[in-house]
Amino acid sequence: MAQSKLFTLDKLRFAFSRISERLWVKPLLLCVLSIGGTFIAMLADTMGLSSVLPDITLASVESLLTIMASSMLVIATFAVGSMVAAYASASTGATPRSIPLVIADDVTQNALSAFIGAFIFSIVSLITIQNDMFDAAGRFAIFALTLLVFAIVIITFVRWVDRIARLGKVVNTIEKAEKAAGDALNRRRHAPSLGALTASPHQAADKGIPTCSSKIGYVQHIDLETLQACAEAHNCHVTVAVLPGTFVHTHLPLLHIVKDAEECKAFETEAFSSAFTIGSSRTFEDDPRFGLLALSEIADKALSPGINDPGTAINVIGTLVRLFTLWQSPVEIDRLQAITYNRISVPELLIDDLFDDAFTAIARDGAGMVEVSIRLQKALLALAGTGDSAMVAAARKHSRMALARSESAMSLQDDIDAVRKTAEFSALPPITEPSSL
Repeated sequence: MAQSKLFTLDKLRFAFSRISERLWVKPLLLCVLSIGGTFIAMLADTMGLSSVLPDITLASVESLLTIMASSMLVIATFAVGSMVAAYASASTGATPRSIPLVIADDVTQNALSAFIGAFIFSIVSLITIQNDMFDAAGRFAIFALTLLVFAIVIITFVRWVDRIARLGKVVNTIEKAEKAAGDALNRRRHAPSLGALTASPHQAADKGIPTCSSKIGYVQHIDLETLQACAEAHNCHVTVAVLPGTFVHTHLPLLHIVKDAEECKAFETEAFSSAFTIGSSRTFEDDPRFGLLALSEIADKALSPGINDPGTAINVIGTLVRLFTLWQSPVEIDRLQAITYNRISVPELLIDDLFDDAFTAIARDGAGMVEVSIRLQKALLALAGTGDSAMVAAARKHSRMALARSESAMSLQDDIDAVRKTAEFSALPPITEPSSL
């Protein structure tokens, strides 16, 4: 169906995010611009400017271009080596799930692109200069462009040196993971059901035609405009059963198609399933839980006996408190997404699932460390004070589980008593919603 192939703005945003993780895209663009700049300089000879522009000697231009050609390739090779080392550091020191965030670093990609682009520019310009393709105006234009490229390379190199010194370090990786998770959470809290109707927790199990995936992997993106177009064409209602981040297989329904009219006899289920982008790994853009999970993995790895870095775990716990505070903060009305897909129902994220992703591993592997256990209890106490009943219940539940783990793992009674004292809030009676008269 033609309508099911719509390339929506939301899908364009998702595709652009995938492109930003490819290292070859920006260097390729800069190479094209570099080659174009050389040939644009030839236009100066056709504008009659030779009499008013300074006459730059061929030897000086050729000398500058030779220096650039010989140095830029070396610097580009050094940049690639430094980037690979940073990626390996992010994988071993933090978590392999953070590598796409490190690769997508703008400063690093821009630096590599500038170095390769400058190398290509110098090579192409040398060839044209040595074959006498420029007159006086063209030589001056190439000379000016060469000085401009030199300035860009120097500025980029200085910025890149500052960034590469921190790229791949655990603190820098935590910051990137926090930003990715915060962006995803912020988008989702302004569109809890992705602009569709809200599905109840059990609505996906209602009667309807289940549509399964032909692929096995993680749901990365759902194109709701395609689903809406399919539902309108078949005069039916669609209930989405899986959210981005869910692992699907050929027997797990992606959605259920509910008939709205008896005349709707046949469904092109492939058109509906084509709205789901399924890949071998999870992504950060549309999957807020993945960002929380990545942060939890960073803390969990720091708590391993081989690393034994409780300070990093404590740092991550503070990051998680900021993210959950963002999730619970008031929604900006002007950014709240309206219900535009009235034939689709999508379930909302559950706060219990978010807490499981964020705190379970830290509570399990940090149970024997009193400093981590106390900081975790203080973090849950802070979240229990938000006033949101669902978040309060989740915070108290995880506080009790973390306390039980600590009591089982710790041998010193004073440590156990300190954790118990911090976890006293979890024994309070549950918050009850005021009854409406």
